[in-house]
Amino acid sequence: MPKLGANIRVLRDIKARQGVKDNEVVRRAYLFVARNQALPPQVRYQAQLQLNTFGRYTRPTTVKNRCVESGRGRGIISEFGLSRFQFRQKALAGELPGVQKASW
Repeated sequence: MPKLGANIRVLRDIKARQGVKDNEVVRRAYLFVARNQALPPQVRYQAQLQLNTFGRYTRPTTVKNRCVESGRGRGIISEFGLSRFQFRQKALAGELPGVQKASW
């Protein structure tokens, strides 16, 4: 059974992913305007102010790969969304299609 703290971390990551997805187009437009050297400084400054009004969970850097089972943030096998330990457990139990223990 996953720890309660892990569930909170996973929920926070899901919230961040949703926020990034919802605001991606608008953020990219403001970033383009703010970084465009050909535009007047006042316009670029206003775009930067608008960028600063966005919340924390609209930034793409807040999204972190986490294990969907345990919430662990390191050692994630991204194709399955599982940490190394959870991947091994599920592979040995035969719960992952197309994955089997190597033997040579």
